[in-house]
Amino acid sequence: MINTLGGLASYVRSSARKFRIAVAWAQDPNTIGSLYRAVDEGFAEAILIGDRKAIIGTCISCGFDTSLFRIIHAEDEIEASAKAVEMTVNGDADIVMKGLVGTDKFLRAVMNKEKGLLPPGSVMSYVCAIEVPKYKKLLFVTDTAVIPFPTLSQKVAMADYAISIARRFGIDKPKVALIGASEKVSDHFPNTLDYSEMCRMAGEGRFGECIMDGPLDLFLACDPESVKIKKVTTPVNGDADVLLFPSLESCNPFYKSLMLFAGSELAGIICGTNKPVIVMSRSESELSKYYCITLACLMAS
Repeated sequence: MINTLGGLASYVRSSARKFRIAVAWAQDPNTIGSLYRAVDEGFAEAILIGDRKAIIGTCISCGFDTSLFRIIHAEDEIEASAKAVEMTVNGDADIVMKGLVGTDKFLRAVMNKEKGLLPPGSVMSYVCAIEVPKYKKLLFVTDTAVIPFPTLSQKVAMADYAISIARRFGIDKPKVALIGASEKVSDHFPNTLDYSEMCRMAGEGRFGECIMDGPLDLFLACDPESVKIKKVTTPVNGDADVLLFPSLESCNPFYKSLMLFAGSELAGIICGTNKPVIVMSRSESELSKYYCITLACLMAS
């Protein structure tokens, strides 16, 4: 069982394998710092693609040995993204990672129908494992970054991805909370109708071994005392492993508030692609970017 992000890093370090990571528009101190740590710890090889002079300048200013990296020059972020994805598609890299490039430009390369990493018909989504100081275990949260207003079929894919990642952490029967404003199913909140259908599917074994319930508010999902106080019967019972949100507009502020106000760290990954894809906000900490690298290595192994 991997219970912490530090434990995730230890597990990846113990795998005795090196993962090749192609980074698009890599001249960012936090990105290079996270890669430097992964390379120094022996489980990664970093290919930095971007403005060569800027990359070398960043390495020098941060005290990083440039000989630990392979550096490939690109004129702009679009070219850098295309090269990073191409290397991953061709098998010259195991993982592709976003640097300073804008998310839309980077994902355009990932989703390119002819040269990208997204299989036809696949749903692309995002799952992150968040370590919250006041919660007793890791929380797997989806979707913080990709799907604005997921349909039922997209929610099903989101649940599949989150459950699969939770199992890779050693959670045999993940508890999945479908998050809403309350625990009531209502026509006024269409997402709750989707949740009702997903719970029916879970009861029929569609998601394998898991416990799924919703709609649930955050208190019922993550606080056993609130379950007792509200006297609500839920198999999740305030002990959720996975939180599935109804929209990007609700999920993205939730995770960012945990990062900003609660001192949380995360490891996140794009799901649905042929190879692991690391996408993070350009303002994320070096440590969170390092943890994202370790998660991508876990999923690539």
